[in-house]
Amino acid sequence: MMDSVFVIAGRPISLFEAAVAGGLALLVIILWLGLNILRQVRARAQTDEAARERIHELETHLSEILRSQGEMTGRMQTMAEVFGSRQSDMMRAVNDRLDGMGHKLGLSMADTGRQTHDGLRQVHERLAVIDRAQRTISDLSGQVSELQAILANKQTRGAFGQGRMEAIIQDQLSPSQYSFQTALSNSSRPDCLIHMPNGAPPLAVDAKFPLEAFNLLRKADTEEALKAAQAQFRRDMTKHIQDIREKYLLPGETQDTAFLFVPSESVFAELNERFEDLVQKGHRARVVIVSPSLLMLSIQVIQAVLRDAKMREQAHLIQAEVGHLMDDIGRLNDRVGKLQSHFAQANKDIDQILISTDKISKRSRKIEDLELGDASAEQPAQSPPRAASLTP
Repeated sequence: MMDSVFVIAGRPISLFEAAVAGGLALLVIILWLGLNILRQVRARAQTDEAARERIHELETHLSEILRSQGEMTGRMQTMAEVFGSRQSDMMRAVNDRLDGMGHKLGLSMADTGRQTHDGLRQVHERLAVIDRAQRTISDLSGQVSELQAILANKQTRGAFGQGRMEAIIQDQLSPSQYSFQTALSNSSRPDCLIHMPNGAPPLAVDAKFPLEAFNLLRKADTEEALKAAQAQFRRDMTKHIQDIREKYLLPGETQDTAFLFVPSESVFAELNERFEDLVQKGHRARVVIVSPSLLMLSIQVIQAVLRDAKMREQAHLIQAEVGHLMDDIGRLNDRVGKLQSHFAQANKDIDQILISTDKISKRSRKIEDLELGDASAEQPAQSPPRAASLTP
């Protein structure tokens, strides 16, 4: 019996038993270690298998990404080609339209300029006619002023009778407005015929005042001589008024009124003061007795009538020319309005073209700003966003 080496719980343990126990313990430890190693190997194998599967999945995923990237690259190239073709077509269409518009606008402007030039030329012609008419009116006004200056001069022009009447007529009227000793259809010759405007019959003027009978009135020194002189003067004046009415008042050939010229203001005043019945008799016979001042006033009225007739003729001419001028200005205004509408339409078309080119530029920048990195990797199956919106 072997000697005990250890005592455990009151039981002695031999060396052999201790060695056997130690071997068993070592075997258990080895077995435990082996089991642990086996588990680790199995776990590593599983991990490797999972890693291989993951690598396979990653390879598959990468292949799909590369394929999607290739498809996207092809689509981008196709889009770029389509966009380039569309842009070329758009630019060509825009250039053609701009050329057409420029040509039409040039033709329209040339036509409008020609019409405007013609209108301005006609306006200048009308203005020249108006200037000539205005100068004519100014000349007439100057003549009227001269006439007024002459009428203001009350100096005696000549002696009694026809000489003084002729002097007054010659001073007041132009030679074409009167005639002396012109024969009428009944062979009578009035001392003067004053021609009226607008084709009216002339006015007859008689200067054969019975001065001798009037001188008898002045020379009468007794009551009987004065009465006899007055009766003689009434007979002579009545006969003379009747002669004027019969000889010079011809219907359609002369005016229905004639002038009997008295060569002195004093004689005329005395006649109206002392022989009013003769004045009234002359009025009834349509024979107006006039003094030198009244004759000048009558001629002034006639001259004013003549001047008004001429001015009416000039006024009609001016009014007609102003009417033509207003018509020309109206046509010019219409043509300028048409030109303005052409310019407005051209500006509107250019604004529309600028809007289209701005949209093209914005969409070009959107295409340039597209990112093909991680966003494409996360969504490989999606097509490029808003690809259809690139159509102009």
